[in-house]
Amino acid sequence: MEMQNDFDRLLFFEHARRSSEATYEKNPLDTENLTRWGGALLELSTFQTVQESKSMIKDAISKLEEALAIDPKKHDALWCMGNAQTSYAFLTPDKDEAKGYFDSAYDYFEKAVTEDPGNELYQKSFEVAAKAPELHSELHKQGLSQQAMGPVAGGGPSTSSSVKGPKSQKSSDLKYDIFGWVILAVTIVAWVGFAKANVPSPPPR
Repeated sequence: MEMQNDFDRLLFFEHARRSSEATYEKNPLDTENLTRWGGALLELSTFQTVQESKSMIKDAISKLEEALAIDPKKHDALWCMGNAQTSYAFLTPDKDEAKGYFDSAYDYFEKAVTEDPGNELYQKSFEVAAKAPELHSELHKQGLSQQAMGPVAGGGPSTSSSVKGPKSQKSSDLKYDIFGWVILAVTIVAWVGFAKANVPSPPPR
């Protein structure tokens, strides 16, 4: 069942990406479309190898930068950018390099909260962002970077089955806390945005 869900997600976001590309050809200044495109790329990155994933996240970042260049206060783009920076940081083993991305993510989440203070998802992301460097250190210190990247490499929860023992179980839970909220949240935003874009207009009265 899980495999089917993953496959459905892959198809859904691949369709969203292609749809966004087509829309971009017609209107490159559509910030909703650019944000949706960035979100779809970010979601698709979870099905790639680590290197391919990093490349796709970079593409997502460039689309979100385009959206924010047009509308710097677009809160969903700011929030999506925070997720992209966080995802890239977790894929970066070098602590100092990763810290730069975590700091950037923190700033984007803070701006998203400022623009839409009542949004609980933004607030949660902002709170977790402060702990992200510590979580990154914990994961990489234990040499779990490959297992931690399971979802990113397309493995899903089964990749953690090779990790044994209570300490490993704790790390495994930790990684799903991190990736779980990032991926789920991006999925929700991208899906809602995509659904809005494809809602047929109401018939004239």
